[in-house]
Amino acid sequence: MISLWALLLCSGIQAQKIKIKTGIEVLKERHFDCLQGKRVGLITNPTGVDNTMRSTIDILFNAPEVNLVALYGPEHGVRGDVHAGDHVSDLKDATTGLPVYSLYGKTRKATPDMLKDIDVLVYDIQDIGCRSFTYISTMGLAMEAAAENGKEFIVLDRPNPLGGLKIEGNLTEEDCTSFVSQFKIPYLYGLTCGELALLLNGERMLRGGVQCQLQVVKMKGWKRKMDYTQTGLQWVPSSPHIPHAHSAFFYPVSGILGELGGYVSIGVGYTIPFQMFGATWMDAHVLAKHLNALHLPGVEFRPIYLKPFYGPGKGEQLQGVQVHLTNVQAAPLAEIQFRVMEAIAELWPNRAVFDRADAGRFNMFDKVCGSKQIRIRFSQHNRWADISDYWNKDVDSFRLLAKKYYLYK
Repeated sequence: MISLWALLLCSGIQAQKIKIKTGIEVLKERHFDCLQGKRVGLITNPTGVDNTMRSTIDILFNAPEVNLVALYGPEHGVRGDVHAGDHVSDLKDATTGLPVYSLYGKTRKATPDMLKDIDVLVYDIQDIGCRSFTYISTMGLAMEAAAENGKEFIVLDRPNPLGGLKIEGNLTEEDCTSFVSQFKIPYLYGLTCGELALLLNGERMLRGGVQCQLQVVKMKGWKRKMDYTQTGLQWVPSSPHIPHAHSAFFYPVSGILGELGGYVSIGVGYTIPFQMFGATWMDAHVLAKHLNALHLPGVEFRPIYLKPFYGPGKGEQLQGVQVHLTNVQAAPLAEIQFRVMEAIAELWPNRAVFDRADAGRFNMFDKVCGSKQIRIRFSQHNRWADISDYWNKDVDSFRLLAKKYYLYK
């Protein structure tokens, strides 16, 4: 029989060697020691898989040493079949027959009734290293619920797709705390989910300063300098518009601007979500030339013409730029969208973003930024220079704090 490896070689595709072991792999090696004799609840979604793409749900359900009794679903649901922002309902899992409790429906925090039949909550979800991606909010609220109800909490660690060195953005401020900015951390926080859990617990960032009985099952082989493409792991879409590992690099490039609704297309509704900026009134070559003249490190802008299939600009002929990241670690990811907003105001003054965008979306923009000051200061002159110091003011202090919780070099 011809092996898969041979078939890949014959087809000209080189199979990439997996270089790390995620938390679920290490847990298997340990024969599920921290779960034995306990009733287990699992918070997961389709990204919860081992190195052979087998679901953590199935692994725990079929392990003789484990008594898996309940599942808990974040945004998009346990099986990933719910659209962004849509209500997730309680149900029974079709494969295992286990009850599935929604953490993105009537409540986003597990209730005592949801936890009464378990002893330990296990978290296994691949996030993307960005504060506004809601899975880390789910994790933090689940940690609070575990602390308040006397349950253990275990994180099966996974890589930060951006690596463990990139930190960008101000800390969340009190009046902008929300499910897309749940904790006082930067927009890009440079930690794995396990390290973040240790920080939230250790710094008493959970509501009321509570601390849960926390354990992190560390990865093996992961280094801080690794982005996801360097791990050798296959990527499972973490949400419908994060279909590839490199999609995680682009989410912070345009996601904040995307909160202003249909002002411009950021590629959601086309084949390159979060990788572009386009509108009917843009001139692709003029915009690309203007942005490339900024010489942002690790970034190139290419003129693009398209018709989105759905979402902003559906069926319309748009022009704009596609963002190409030539060096992810060097590129100032979140800054890019503000530079685009600045360029729009210079090139098309009657299209300045806060003059023309839906004001009803400003509140969400502020929440994702973690501060109203970003919008207020930028809108005065439409210049990145007016917000850059504020945006970056907490980076150095947070990096110093975060190092206390590093599990990896």
